[in-house]
Amino acid sequence: MQVDEAQRNGYGISSTPTRLVLRSPNPSRETYTKDQVCRSMTVLSTSIIFEKTKLTTQVYAGAACPQAQGGVFFTETSIRWFLPRRIAPLICPKHFRLLEVNMGVNGRKLEASEISARSYSLTLDDLYVIVEIPIGAAGCQIKSHVQDGQYFTSYMNELMLELLWTEDDTNEDTRYKVFLPVETPLQLQPPQVIDATVPKEMMFKALIGPVGFDVMLKNIRSPYEVLSLADCFARGFKVFDNMSPNGCSKVYTVEVPFTDLVVGQMKEMGVTIYTLYLTFGFLVLPKHAPFTATAYLRAKLEDIAPPSISGSCDDKNFYVLVKYGTKGFNFQTIMGKRMLNESLAQQYGIMGNDTHFSLIVPSSAADATVEAVASSSIKSRLDVTLRNPKTNKTIQDFSLACNFVTKLIECFPNGTITAMAITLESVPSLNPRRLTLRDPACGPTYSNDQYAYFVFTANSCGTTRKFLPNMMLYENEISITDELELGKLSQSKEPEFECYYDINTNQAMGFNSRPRRSEPYADDARGEMQVEMRVALDDSYSALHRVVDDPITKYLQQPLYFEVELMGSYNPKVSLELAHCWATLEEDKMSLPQWNLIVNGCANSRDLHPVIFHSVLPKGRVHYPSNFKRFEVPMFAFAEDKDNLNRQVFVHCEVVICDVRNPVDVQCSEQDNTMKGQKLAISDDPGFKSVTSGPIIIMRS
Repeated sequence: MQVDEAQRNGYGISSTPTRLVLRSPNPSRETYTKDQVCRSMTVLSTSIIFEKTKLTTQVYAGAACPQAQGGVFFTETSIRWFLPRRIAPLICPKHFRLLEVNMGVNGRKLEASEISARSYSLTLDDLYVIVEIPIGAAGCQIKSHVQDGQYFTSYMNELMLELLWTEDDTNEDTRYKVFLPVETPLQLQPPQVIDATVPKEMMFKALIGPVGFDVMLKNIRSPYEVLSLADCFARGFKVFDNMSPNGCSKVYTVEVPFTDLVVGQMKEMGVTIYTLYLTFGFLVLPKHAPFTATAYLRAKLEDIAPPSISGSCDDKNFYVLVKYGTKGFNFQTIMGKRMLNESLAQQYGIMGNDTHFSLIVPSSAADATVEAVASSSIKSRLDVTLRNPKTNKTIQDFSLACNFVTKLIECFPNGTITAMAITLESVPSLNPRRLTLRDPACGPTYSNDQYAYFVFTANSCGTTRKFLPNMMLYENEISITDELELGKLSQSKEPEFECYYDINTNQAMGFNSRPRRSEPYADDARGEMQVEMRVALDDSYSALHRVVDDPITKYLQQPLYFEVELMGSYNPKVSLELAHCWATLEEDKMSLPQWNLIVNGCANSRDLHPVIFHSVLPKGRVHYPSNFKRFEVPMFAFAEDKDNLNRQVFVHCEVVICDVRNPVDVQCSEQDNTMKGQKLAISDDPGFKSVTSGPIIIMRS
């Protein structure tokens, strides 16, 4: 064939002064099959003639490509390729020397260290160069197939061998490189389900796989419903995939909380048994061929009884019983405001065994709080708290309030009068040491942080006398001269003491106290406020997202229901007020940009979808509505370009706590406070408390 005829037949011929290149289709009419040591090779032999004036040059060139049939063998675990060591017609002389043998995959030559690390093998014998690679080793690819609803796989790899030899009669080197794509026969490989559940985490965890990268998880079915992946995320499932160690496949991980509706529960001998039955629907791309895998998971969790507190009173003491609950449950005990250490426990006569311990706390103990004083009794309260030392969260709060018979005043026949003034919980900052009788010079005979004890005579310290029929009445009162402290004392009954003496028998007859002269008011003071903001499931606010469920996922059009609560408050006269609420993209409340939701106590007037405030009624867990605030954010987008919607936001609020009859001036204002990035000066007031909720994942429906 002339060059133009060869080119018309599909061959490519080009040359330079030092190089000749011939390209041939495979197969072509001129290729033929040749058996070499029981291995079939596709061969092309050529003779090319160059003609110049008075000079003719003839070049012999050949190519040989191995056929997969007959040269590649498969076992259940490996692929073996046999390439003839002597390849005719490339090697003509009987004597030649093989200088180098290299192997590779996917067109890349591998170093000896890589071959060893991948568990590949390259060996030579008298007849063959032998390559062996494990099925599923690194560098391969999995191709997925579905037949009759079952999952099959084949492993694909492009092997490469490179040989360098020299022929004895020419002493010229020849480098030979060959690529051989290999695909294993189909193997049935149903995805395996591995139960990786840790019951204490209250979460089922299943690993499903391995499957090829051309497989996609479409949905998850339970006996009751079919859930898309978006439905799963909204329900609190976690679904993600990880690459297998060899890099050839992937494994899906699915986590389902024990609290979800698809999880079954059964009680049995102090143990809760959780069961989960799911079917995973997969598709093989690009043909969308479906197949399934089924998981049945079962977990046992010992019922955990947290520690508990109970108690009672007699006429002098509090009796406290603390049960340990489940063995090994670690907790701390706080008496009033002090940690129960060994010294304090011995002071309160601790007794116990493997199940509980008990304490006897006198009504006058420093850890008890006086709530009210009557003519012949004191109402005292003991607060006991159990706390988790690791998380610092409260396990149980317990309060025991009792009336204890106590003589606050005694009138003796010799005219001596004793009186005791006790600090009430409502006046925590009152210093009993500064109390006096009517005569400011008559201070307490003994005093501490809890009470002041006075001893005086009927004719001293400003005591007055009145004559009644058959009686003499002696009166005095305890007060404080400091005007600042006087306001604090007016919250309770101002102690006024009266002694009745029978004129005929000269015996003490009774005791009264005068009603307070002014209504109590909340004392302005600084203190630690515990405020929490949570997201409710709906506008009934009957169920809240738990902390362990974070992050919260909502679609863009779904409303968000926020609740802010003053924690641990039992006072209906305390009011929680929202001053300012805003949203950010970062957890840092000072980060920019910011979107104002509530400004100076009212909805942002420039928002196209302003927040909606919900009233709070005394229902369920709400005992004092003034301690709560609730509002709804109908919808909001945090970027003008909806295609670049940021999916994670945090919501912050600044609150203030005040007396319901004298609230802080947090009123709606039309100030221009709606610009992004602007913060109100109210946050600089140390009287305000900040709370944050998030992250909240906003998804496009």
